[in-house]
Amino acid sequence: MKTVSLNNMACEFIDIILPTGGQFIMAMKSYPLEKAFTFIEPGPVLLVTTYNESRYNIMAITWHMVLDFTPKIAVATGPWNYSFNALLKNRECVLAVPTIELAEKTVHIGDCSGKTIDKFQQFGLTALPAEKIKAPLIGECLACIECKVTDYLESQNFFVLQGINAWYDEEHKEIRKFHANGDGTFVTDGPTLDLRNLMEDKLPAGV
Repeated sequence: MKTVSLNNMACEFIDIILPTGGQFIMAMKSYPLEKAFTFIEPGPVLLVTTYNESRYNIMAITWHMVLDFTPKIAVATGPWNYSFNALLKNRECVLAVPTIELAEKTVHIGDCSGKTIDKFQQFGLTALPAEKIKAPLIGECLACIECKVTDYLESQNFFVLQGINAWYDEEHKEIRKFHANGDGTFVTDGPTLDLRNLMEDKLPAGV
């Protein structure tokens, strides 16, 4: 397996040497940014990573929506979340897409505060270097989108994010995402209904 720097990664795999001395094979490849919105459009539960004062953090979020194909994405959060100040200060984050094997772990992540614990360490997740921002990718997720904060609507607690780089793990064995019902239950992805022939004039090129 060839080791390459982030600035020259093309679409090759990367070997990450962990602080523990172990090795994590980063199977994520660069993914076309114009298609990245399709990971978020169905409304799955997301993990959001931030970087602040030399610390990484993760929060779980279900309140989000795609605003356009570029992709521009809105997420709703406020001062009650530890990640809020990092988003305001550094104006960047990674949207990571977990699949169903991470469902319980994702709920636990959302049920505790990064103010008192290191969530990557606590939940056995791997922080991998992003290419264009300091917030990390999550190695165990299906896909990751590096984002910049372009606006904050205080009255609605809305952050508007602009995706600037995307990653996808083609070797990820599980691809089913999960979606919150809002009452502590979740639904998972099922069969896909293909109606592309009815929507071709509305789909962006390359999707």
